[in-house]
Amino acid sequence: MRDLKIPDQRHPEKAHRADNAQPKKPAWIRVKAPTSAGYKETRDIIKENRLVTVCEEAGCPNVGECWSQGHATMMIMGEICTRGCTFCNVATGKPQNLDAFEPGRVAHAVSKLGLNHVVVTSVDRDDLTDGGADHFAQTIRAIRHRSPNTTIEILTPDFLKCADSVLETVVAAKPDVFNHNLETVPGLYLEVRPGARYFHSLRLLQRVKELDPTIFTKSGIMVGLGENSAQVRQVMDDMRAADVDFLTIGQYLQPTPKHHRVDRFVTPEEFATYEKAAYNKGFLMVSATPLTRSSYHAGDDFQRLRAARLAKLGA
Repeated sequence: MRDLKIPDQRHPEKAHRADNAQPKKPAWIRVKAPTSAGYKETRDIIKENRLVTVCEEAGCPNVGECWSQGHATMMIMGEICTRGCTFCNVATGKPQNLDAFEPGRVAHAVSKLGLNHVVVTSVDRDDLTDGGADHFAQTIRAIRHRSPNTTIEILTPDFLKCADSVLETVVAAKPDVFNHNLETVPGLYLEVRPGARYFHSLRLLQRVKELDPTIFTKSGIMVGLGENSAQVRQVMDDMRAADVDFLTIGQYLQPTPKHHRVDRFVTPEEFATYEKAAYNKGFLMVSATPLTRSSYHAGDDFQRLRAARLAKLGA
């Protein structure tokens, strides 16, 4: 049995890589260790339902804040990913079979946590014919049945090796927000996201809007990987051409010395500049701060996103 707490077993594809120095984090990146009663209650509910969260698996810096408020991002289809992105702390390897009861357990946890808005993501499952699309759809339906007033945001893989029709399966389940992250600028894909294709991911987001224009689309990138400002602004233009509603930009943080190096820490002032530029390009909602992550403050942001659409429509 693999012990996923051991780095070489968690990331066998990175074990041979030379160590990258991990620079000291600036003051604006540091967060407090999670200690609150709310954090512990959320952790217990997750454990009781035998669920996996991306908060833990990806080493999110906001886990203390989010879990103290009962907000956790569910990660379905196991804890082992078939991809080996150089930025990601999720374990890589051959996943186990899908758990048919997982959608029900996720729905139970959402109900018990009393979530008004839930984010559901997954590992990449290139071993499955549909990439896990039907499992996403089942999870959405189970949450709707158990918590009909909860809004649902999904953060999906790219379904790169699947038939085009699998996206229709997910969209037909009617999530409120469909998120798929581009992660970085196209020039860094071979280094950062070697198993993915930039324009395929962009087209995926565009197709969601074509299939159901009422679904909000969302995507995000990390900065500090080696990109420049002009490249970031080009990604913004590409997203708007694909009719993406919501953009997130956050600072890349290096999980271990074997992961992609941090090129630099982007200042809060630069993030504010990116936010202003993105709004000027027509995004309905933008979150651009050092600690921004895909699901950070997702519930509050969804309310603002919905209000921005209504304002745009003149309602």
